[in-house]
Amino acid sequence: MTRIGITLGDPAGIGPEVAVKALNAADRPLADYVVYGPAWALDLGAEQAGLPLPDGCEMVDVDVPRAADFRVGTISAACGEASVSAVERCARDAIAGNVAAMMTCPLHKEAIHAAGYVDDIGHQEILARLTGATTTATMLMTPGLRVVHLSTHKSLIEAARFVTRANVLDKLRLCHDSLAAWGLANPRVAVAALNPHGGEGGLLGREEIDEIAPAVEEARALDIDATGPLPADSIFNRAITGEFDAVLAMFHDQGHIAIKVHNFHESVTATLGIPLIRTSVDHGTAFDIAGEGVADATGAIAALRAAVSLAEGTFGHTRARL
Repeated sequence: MTRIGITLGDPAGIGPEVAVKALNAADRPLADYVVYGPAWALDLGAEQAGLPLPDGCEMVDVDVPRAADFRVGTISAACGEASVSAVERCARDAIAGNVAAMMTCPLHKEAIHAAGYVDDIGHQEILARLTGATTTATMLMTPGLRVVHLSTHKSLIEAARFVTRANVLDKLRLCHDSLAAWGLANPRVAVAALNPHGGEGGLLGREEIDEIAPAVEEARALDIDATGPLPADSIFNRAITGEFDAVLAMFHDQGHIAIKVHNFHESVTATLGIPLIRTSVDHGTAFDIAGEGVADATGAIAALRAAVSLAEGTFGHTRARL
């Protein structure tokens, strides 16, 4: 049976709770699960969820002790250390083939920074550091829509500067190659414009003319089915209606807002460009509700489903979206 690793995320957040709820859910996909994180955090998640620890799950204890001043919903260097250690341990097991894929629960960026991981803004950066990957991307998936991001963890002004012909072409190649490797034949990728109305022929910015359109043309010359740039206010609806298999968004919120408005609760993140399968919930640590037992595990179940589908090679059997 397929083995899937699950990292608990920041113990002060809702990660342990949603992990336990997902593992107890009747509709979770059939697989063998290995949980990575502090054993005390898994026990805490079971207590918060009001559910037993599921039978048959293995536990890899990263052995980061519970701090004396630990409080749910509070930024902690110890929790940052625990969450990064779990990701690193699970990723190494995935690279070694001990698990077929990994599903991650949310980190807290300030906590991992407090733990000394100053260059690791999130999972994507941790996994790139660990694997030596030089070109990575975030893909968000929800039923009816897939979005790959040209950039994620950049300020808006830096994200705009990142819109270059070379960067757009690199991400188009990565998107095409990843979807094809997952079994989706001849993926159709739409490319979003950066500026309002697609730049209005240069009146509202020249990035579409000077950077994005040439990258699309070069991609098409490489037999990549790319279309664009298309105005961002209509491109996502066209993808939802089935015209495209994925959209390349130019910056974080351009893609994230579209996904989360369309179907937030079932949205899932996957990391492209790394030598392992990694999916994730598409929500944060939710410190405001952590410990209350009310966290929704729908996203965690969807992330498990995506991890199993990718690991078992069933992702591309049809063009139906996850």
